[in-house]
Amino acid sequence: MKDGAEIAELMAGIGARARAAAAELAFADPDAKRAALEAAADAVLARQEAILQANAQDMAAATERGLSGAMTDRLRLDASRVAGIAAALRAVAAQPDPVGQVIAEWDRPSGLNIRRVRTPLGVVGVIYESRPNVTADAGALCLKAGNAVILRGGSESFHSSTALHGCLLAGLAAAGLPQDAVQMVPTRDRAAVTEMLRMVEHIDVIVPRGGKGLVGLVQAEARVPVFAHLEGICHVYVDAAADPEKARRVVLNAKTRRTGICGAAECLLIHESLIEGLGAQLVADLVAAGVEVRGCARLQHLPGVVAAGAEDWGREYLDSIIAAKVVADVDGAIAHIRQFGSSHTESILTEDDAVAERFMQRLDSAILMRNASTQFADGGEFGLGAEIGIATGKMHARGPVGAEQLTSFKYLVEGDGTIRP
Repeated sequence: MKDGAEIAELMAGIGARARAAAAELAFADPDAKRAALEAAADAVLARQEAILQANAQDMAAATERGLSGAMTDRLRLDASRVAGIAAALRAVAAQPDPVGQVIAEWDRPSGLNIRRVRTPLGVVGVIYESRPNVTADAGALCLKAGNAVILRGGSESFHSSTALHGCLLAGLAAAGLPQDAVQMVPTRDRAAVTEMLRMVEHIDVIVPRGGKGLVGLVQAEARVPVFAHLEGICHVYVDAAADPEKARRVVLNAKTRRTGICGAAECLLIHESLIEGLGAQLVADLVAAGVEVRGCARLQHLPGVVAAGAEDWGREYLDSIIAAKVVADVDGAIAHIRQFGSSHTESILTEDDAVAERFMQRLDSAILMRNASTQFADGGEFGLGAEIGIATGKMHARGPVGAEQLTSFKYLVEGDGTIRP
């Protein structure tokens, strides 16, 4: 265990090297960045066995510590997930380079030509918990956007993240880019997190990726600006005009495809006209799939439903549990979501255009869907290749944070000996 001074010195060195690397990346050739990510993907596939062995160490430790099923699911890697990590790296590599893109251009009567162009943020600090794929996703997206990144993964994914970080370093080396562009904090000491949150001279923005405890800590203690990714308290509202077959398919997928991700549905809202019909069928489908349904008083007569408590509204389970409540209409659903939601993702299942429009106009979550599973709340599914997180705040970035969202902009102004009268 290092003492406070040693941690501060360690982190200052990492920050200084990241700042120097960011200065180089800001004007790096797009082809070099693309080549680095392709080479990193090749390394992931070539080192699959080593990555899986590292993950097995993490999984064994997780079992000893008694981590929940949802946590171990997020931590677990297999051949399919390793292939998915490589595919995500290639998808980011194939995207247009955002740096230097002209967002807007106009001429002024003064004779000035003004362009607003995308520019890197600089140095991004990413603090995350158990999902080792975040190591690759965050490294790739920051590199694509011309940023250096400092990665601080959770202690439970330390070996897996270290193995994947090695693949990113191999990619940078192959492309002739500075390896300090993607650094991983080499200690599990929590003091390193505290230090990162104070490094205003080295880090331009912090992205927390994890549960409420982690994000709350970051928001409370950070002096560096934060892209907030709070809880994924995602709602699905089944309207009176829902198509039954679509609703059954979507609700089951939204809850059960993967229960441990932030896009998993945590609350099912049912129009009161559907209690004995489609609503009862939806509950039966969930119960049959092994989901514990915690229902309001109007649903507790249905087989398998247990009574919901006050603490079940606005709760992120990340497990095979869902809260269910009957509402009078779409306005009842909107009111419930406004009170208990986390501004992440909400879905309405309806064939009524006016009801759908009302739902989407009157809610202000980062992602609003119609007749689609909340599990699509994912940067890859949005065509961003990958994501560094789902931002639920309203400043700068919202929703899936991809390479484009990891840029700022600057103004390029050209004249011809132009002076202001």
